[in-house]
Amino acid sequence: MKILVYNPDTNKMETYYRNLNDPMPYSKDKYLSVKEFRGSSKSDVLWTDKRAIEAFNKLRSIYGSPITVRYAFKRIGEGGHSGMSQHYAGMAFDMGQGMTQAQRNKLRQIAIDNNLFTYVEPANLTPTWAHMDKRYKNPACPTGGYPLVRFGDKGVYVAVLQDALNTLGYNAGNIDGIFGNNTKNAVLRYQRANNLS
Repeated sequence: MKILVYNPDTNKMETYYRNLNDPMPYSKDKYLSVKEFRGSSKSDVLWTDKRAIEAFNKLRSIYGSPITVRYAFKRIGEGGHSGMSQHYAGMAFDMGQGMTQAQRNKLRQIAIDNNLFTYVEPANLTPTWAHMDKRYKNPACPTGGYPLVRFGDKGVYVAVLQDALNTLGYNAGNIDGIFGNNTKNAVLRYQRANNLS
C-alpha cells in the first residue's frame, strides 16, 4: 500500500509503503494497522494527516486497551457516507464496534476531556460505535464539506481533490497531495466543462 501523510510540522507530504498488517505511519506501538485504517476501501493509495494518527495514539494510550477501528478511510466513489464526509480525507475514525455502550462512552469522554479530536459525535447519533475526527473545520458528516484548496497547497484535501478529478476523467496525475500544475490544469478543465469561473 502507498500511504500519504501530511506532516504539518514540515508542511510536507510524506510517502510510505506498508503491508496491510503493518502499523500506519506514526502509529504508536502498532495501535492502528493499515488494514484497520483502510477498512472496507479497495484503494491501494491511502492518505491521512499526522495529527489524526497522533490523536488516535493518545486516545488509545489513555484508554489503555485495544480499540477496534472499522472505518477510517474511503474514496469518494466507494460510498458509505455522504459526499461531504471527511472520512474520504482519512481524518475520521468510526471505532468501538463490538464494545459496550459504557466503553464507547468512556472513549468519547477521554477524547473530550483531553481535547484530542476536533469533533466527537454524540452517542445518540452513533449508538453502536464512536465517531471522532480531526477535521480542519466542519464535522465529517453529514454536512462537513471541505476547505478551499489553492495552487501550492499540500495535504489530505488536495489528495481528495486529485482523486476526485482523476475519477471523473480530468487527469490530475498521480495522487501526491500537492496542488501543482497537473492539479491546477485538471481543475481548470473541470471548471470549463462545467461552466464554472
